[in-house]
Amino acid sequence: MSRFLDPRYSGLKEYVPGEQPRDRKYIKLNTNESPFPPSASVMKCATESETADLRLYSDPSQTVLRKKLADHYGVKPENVLVGDGSDEVLNFCFMCFAHGRAAFADITYGFYKVLADLHSIETRIVPLADDFTVDPAKYEGIGIFTVIANPNAPTGIALKVSDIERIVASNPDSVVVVDEAYVDFGAESCLPLIEKYDNLAVVRTYSKSFSLAGARLGYCFADAGLISDLDRIRNSCNPYNVGRLSLLAGAAAIDDAAYYELNCGRIAVNREYTTAKLGELGFCVLPSSANFVFASHPGISGKELYSGLKERGILVRYFDLPRIDGHIRITIGTKEQTDALIAALSEMIGGDR
Repeated sequence: MSRFLDPRYSGLKEYVPGEQPRDRKYIKLNTNESPFPPSASVMKCATESETADLRLYSDPSQTVLRKKLADHYGVKPENVLVGDGSDEVLNFCFMCFAHGRAAFADITYGFYKVLADLHSIETRIVPLADDFTVDPAKYEGIGIFTVIANPNAPTGIALKVSDIERIVASNPDSVVVVDEAYVDFGAESCLPLIEKYDNLAVVRTYSKSFSLAGARLGYCFADAGLISDLDRIRNSCNPYNVGRLSLLAGAAAIDDAAYYELNCGRIAVNREYTTAKLGELGFCVLPSSANFVFASHPGISGKELYSGLKERGILVRYFDLPRIDGHIRITIGTKEQTDALIAALSEMIGGDR
């Protein structure tokens, strides 16, 4: 830390992303990336002509991609915002709508706390129940900016849309953000509710179900007034926030939606297979609607599981945090990757640690 850093940020605890080691080849089951490549149309986007046009700025209005997203999801372009990953969209939401106070769960996506601290926002942390579910009643009438990941991360547990609607309806003067990063793997989307509630923002990402984590694309659906507010912040921070090739890839991915829907189904099937195999080894696995599972074992700690798997060339995510330090989060990969994971865990639990 230099002597020039603004004191407001001296105590900031940064978000720690999933590790991306380069020391050997790993089976990566730690950052919830898709095991499947982007569609053929996406991979053809980087033509010689389009690459030559990288000398030009990208479209600051993101016109083509916004219309593609609007048409595909049955909304209007004025109901869509596109960002440099959903993290940027979430950042804009905190900047626009928190008004100095925000509420979110004690166990959820860690970036919410970082954003709150970054913008000096007072937080109201709402504990999950003992079974790691969200209790909607704790958010009803809370009266401040609220963020709910649905399905939640790292648990994978999803709320019903009717429960989320109760939260949105009971807080008419505060914005509720529903982070649907993992919704395509088996949860119900809140998107239809934006026509009914002007205080709801639904945030999505291309990183998971669209196999484009490296493109950095996120998007948001909301009432046109909220989108206008978010655009005001976007244009004040970085009007060319999404690059030319990412905009092209995002549009091509929407054209190939059937390919990605098929992959999401394959991941859901393998999630059930992974859950069953872990259960045979004595693991407790939370019910997941995401592309990962959250698991613990009575005979071995979460840290030991993480370390032992890494030694065997398999990366999973471990959170050294209260309430969840006995768990590991496992991204759902291919069946072959799952079989390698189960073989490694069988070896560890069998005593060869």
